[in-house]
Amino acid sequence: MTPTITAFERSPDGGKGLARDTRVRWALEEVGQPYDVRLVSFAAMKEPAHLALHPFGQIPTYQDGGLALFETGANVLHTAERRAGLLPDDANARARAIAWMFAALNTVEPPILDLVTVRIVEADKPWSKQRLPLVVDRIRDRLRQLSARLGDADWLDGAFSAGDLMMVSVPLRLRASGILDEYAKLAAYVARGEARPAYQRAFEAQLAVNAGKSPAG
Repeated sequence: MTPTITAFERSPDGGKGLARDTRVRWALEEVGQPYDVRLVSFAAMKEPAHLALHPFGQIPTYQDGGLALFETGANVLHTAERRAGLLPDDANARARAIAWMFAALNTVEPPILDLVTVRIVEADKPWSKQRLPLVVDRIRDRLRQLSARLGDADWLDGAFSAGDLMMVSVPLRLRASGILDEYAKLAAYVARGEARPAYQRAFEAQLAVNAGKSPAG
């Protein structure tokens, strides 16, 4: 069966690829898996039918036959395990790739999301200005550590993997802030990910939705 994922009917970022469905689309494109997309409104995300798929009322979800998944990392990992292209054959290398997926979501992304919170959600709070430098310092610490580990390599652990897919997706949120540009090797790493044909297809597909157009194909 062809899996179906959900995505925003209108993404808050206007189609810049920051919504998490882009990561799942990218994974499916990398492994050559056709998929359908069901668009949901913000109102529909809070209704029982969607909450049965995602208990926290978010996107994306993934459905394939009797299987229903939520959480981006779970969706990408499931796709990577089902078809070749995103996880190495060697068991140890495979485990390391999965570890990088967890690192992207649990270690690198939280302070980056915190920047969005302090700049937008908490912008009118009295503590916002004092908190902002602390958040930015935590982001820089993580990027410095990640850049040191990446070094001059193209990817985090040999060939491109699901770990790179998730990691590239995270600092994309920093582009407008200029923080990513402070780390030339990481900026180049993200650019390599964006240059992959599978990413381009995923990006164009979600952009077409937000632009009110049908994706080319």
